[in-house]
Order: sequence, then structure tokens, then C-alpha cells
Amino acid sequence: MMSKINNLSAPSRKIIQWIMISAGAIIVVGAIVYRSWVALPFAFSVTIVSALNVLKIWMLERTVNKISDMDDPGTGKTYVKFQYLVRYFGTVILLLAIGFIYLYSPIQIVNVWGAIAGIFTMQIAVMRVRFIKFEEDTPQENDTSQEEDNLQEENAPKEESTPQEENAPQEESTPQEEN
Repeated sequence: MMSKINNLSAPSRKIIQWIMISAGAIIVVGAIVYRSWVALPFAFSVTIVSALNVLKIWMLERTVNKISDMDDPGTGKTYVKFQYLVRYFGTVILLLAIGFIYLYSPIQIVNVWGAIAGIFTMQIAVMRVRFIKFEEDTPQENDTSQEEDNLQEENAPKEESTPQEENAPQEESTPQEEN
């Protein structure tokens, strides 16, 4: 699985990295809040749902790469819709399974609050990566004067010949006849 993650694009790898970081932070907060063995099912639930989020990022990247190679737009749309439904219903099925295990298991293996917290690891990661991207895209204060100079140079009127002047017939010089 690690080799498949290494083949992902840089934004996808960053999102996966932040999913893992946010899941670890949520697990630590859960351990502090519960302060007992109840923290283990909480941590297990966060880990399972975070792993599902990583799988969904991998599937999304694979979908984007696959439709970029497709020639028929109709087939691409159908494939994207199908992959979306697989990711969506996969999440729903996993959450329902965690709920049933929580309700009907004699031993508490999972925690519903951990599953809910695990869902938010992807949202936290996406917002964090987007915020980092926004910071990288904004120009620094000392760079703004350089950009303003470049814009002024680009918008300055250029003195070039117009196409009409280039195609105008040139007068031929002929010797004048004497009368």
C-alpha cells in the first residue's frame, strides 16, 4: 500500500499526511478525555474511519487519472458517478457496521463518537492543505512592487506597426518625364 501512496500526486500525499496527523491528534485528545480503557475503542474507531478516508483519497486520485485517459466524455461521466457512489456508500456501510457492532456487541470494540471524529479527519486535512496552498499562492509584501512593475510593463501601449500599415502598397519611384 505504501508504494501506491508514493505514486500519488503531491496534494493527495499532503491530504493523507494531514489525515494521519489529525487522527493522531484526535486519538490523543480522546485518551485525555476518557482516561480509561474506553479510549481504546475510541482510538480503534478513529483509526478505521481514517483508514477509509485514506482509501477514498487513493480512489479519487485513481478516478481522476483514469478519466483523463478516456476518450469518450459520456463514459468518463458514468465512471465518475459510479466511483462517487462507491466511495459514498462505502462510508455509509462502514458507519452502519460500526453502529451495529457498538449496539449489539457484548464487548465494546468500537465507539460511535470515535467514528464520528474519524469522519472529520478528511475535512480537517483538506482545509489544512487548502490553507497551506493559499499561503503559498499569496504574494509577499516585497514581491508586490515587482508584480506591479511587471503589470505596468505588460499593460503599457506598444508601438508596433498595425497590420494595415504593413500591407499598405508602397509607392514606386518612377522617373518623371520632362515636358
